[in-house]
Amino acid sequence: MLWKEANARLSQSELAHLGSGEVGYIRKMRSDEVSRCFPEAPEVDPSLDLWALFGADGTPILLTDNRSSTFYKAAEDELKTISLH
Repeated sequence: MLWKEANARLSQSELAHLGSGEVGYIRKMRSDEVSRCFPEAPEVDPSLDLWALFGADGTPILLTDNRSSTFYKAAEDELKTISLH
């Protein structure tokens, strides 16, 4: 089956939730992005390297200054991880 054929059978809602609860992604964040993704977070020192774990649907899960912590949290939540650059 071609991807195009499989994709045509998914509703927009189904596609948005593909991988939900199974896949997470990790990416480096700049301090100016934090308040948009993690509105409850305090102001962050711009010199810090920050890492975030998100669910497949973009739901923020964890913000940390320790990249390894994102992998530990993903494993704890039984998520397969990918990194975005």
